[in-house]
Amino acid sequence: MTQMPKPLTPAEVKERILGSGELALMDIREEGTFGDGHLLFAVPMPLSRLEMMASDLLPRQGVPIVLCAGGEEDDDLVSRATERLSRFGYSDVSYLKGGLKAWADTGFEVFTGVNVPSKAFGEFIELWYSTPHIPALELQAMMDRGDDLVIVDSRPMAEYENMSVPGGIDVPGAELALRIHDIAPDPKTTVVVNCAGRTRSIIGAQSLINAGIPNKVVALENGTMGWHLAGLKLDQGKTDSFSGVSENGLEKALACAKRVAENFKVPKIDLGTLEQWRQDESRTLYVLDVRDGKEYEAGHLTDAKPAPGGQLVQATDRYVGVRGARLVLVDDNGVRATLTASWLIQMGWTDVHVLVDGLGGELMGGPHLPRIFGLTDGRPELVNAKELAAMMVGGGAIVVDLADSREHRNGHIPASRFAIRANLPGNLDAIPAKHKIVLTSPDGILAALAAVDAASGGRDVKVLRGGTAAWKAVGQPLATGFKDALDDPVDVWYRPYDLDEGNEDAMKTYLGWEVDLTTQVERDGTTAFLDFGAAKGAD
Repeated sequence: MTQMPKPLTPAEVKERILGSGELALMDIREEGTFGDGHLLFAVPMPLSRLEMMASDLLPRQGVPIVLCAGGEEDDDLVSRATERLSRFGYSDVSYLKGGLKAWADTGFEVFTGVNVPSKAFGEFIELWYSTPHIPALELQAMMDRGDDLVIVDSRPMAEYENMSVPGGIDVPGAELALRIHDIAPDPKTTVVVNCAGRTRSIIGAQSLINAGIPNKVVALENGTMGWHLAGLKLDQGKTDSFSGVSENGLEKALACAKRVAENFKVPKIDLGTLEQWRQDESRTLYVLDVRDGKEYEAGHLTDAKPAPGGQLVQATDRYVGVRGARLVLVDDNGVRATLTASWLIQMGWTDVHVLVDGLGGELMGGPHLPRIFGLTDGRPELVNAKELAAMMVGGGAIVVDLADSREHRNGHIPASRFAIRANLPGNLDAIPAKHKIVLTSPDGILAALAAVDAASGGRDVKVLRGGTAAWKAVGQPLATGFKDALDDPVDVWYRPYDLDEGNEDAMKTYLGWEVDLTTQVERDGTTAFLDFGAAKGAD
């Protein structure tokens, strides 16, 4: 085992959390294990995927990093993570000595679930603003009567397509204030905002109220889960979405953004200031493009990362790993960036700015390609899909799938065995020595990174070129389900609607957990949420 980084006591870590400086509090366990218990502001960065996540979550290599794990039994994870981060240029790494167990033994709060700060924030917003809501059966009655209303689903399209309230259209979070004037031009039309549970319904509805639209706005109580629990049928496979913004709609949206900027004191910067900040090595900078993904791919600032506004508020820890960092939000006209910034400011982010003329700099097209560390550490032997199919005949080769367990359930190479990369090579002991091992992952990148880990046990290990996507591309079949795994599926935090059994009980538990977060957060005492209740509604 390599040398451990500097240890910090729970009290010292809490002092850093409460301090004014930057802090990257990174939990290196698998997401499912993380979801079973963690510090409130810990950001999940599993050791299994560290090379793929570190650059986006930790863009400044001098940032102070505190690693978190479960307890002394995870010291090996800590030492391995430290070795990798040091090799990739990160210079200030310490760890919570004794991990989560020591934190809890000290009497500090332990939180379950994922994206907890954002979800807790939504509950405070409902309390502070008295955000109006409507139960599912009441909404159904309005629909049966033919009342004048629109239902806007504030989730990304993939979630909407999976399940949606009948008649609803997909308008993800930050798009609401930009698009609603064309969707519901008559001020007499009631606007109902929903998500899967609570947070995005509350934030979406309150966004429109804060923006001062003249319509009555309500959140669907408990979202699609509440709809299902009320015995009502959800649609599946729908793709109904917003259309373009009219000239009149944009004019109204800009007026809304101006109102929000004034009420929540949203600061703006120009490209010159952004360029100065890019050169500042003493601060961590995130340039976040809050537009729709297709717009991002059509053209974005060279250093901007995609962070659609609604999701950035809903799951801030997926995009930003450094507490106290400097955030610059980018869009084309300022509406989505301003609304998103207003929420981040209320969440306690003190250095959030909207870039004026956000697309005025040098632009590039295409998807975001994160920097991946470690790809040159080894050169694994590659096989293509047809070669692998031949190797598998008669059981000569066993495929080990490093996709996350949710992806593995939905489609994997037949007879492949799910495994967690961080447990390599020990989990390969279950495969008889006579078999060759071929690693795969969705696009082959994680498999290539893991080859060195797997081969360290002395096994004959190869990697499928292009991963499972390449297997599928040449017409090879996929299997579904989950069996013969090398590891338990602790890598993913399963949502209630991911479960095959006990779905309704899980939904009720989840919704109760969200509501109860306010009490636990108040006991924890490390949040800096700001109550702007005096700025409610139109001015």
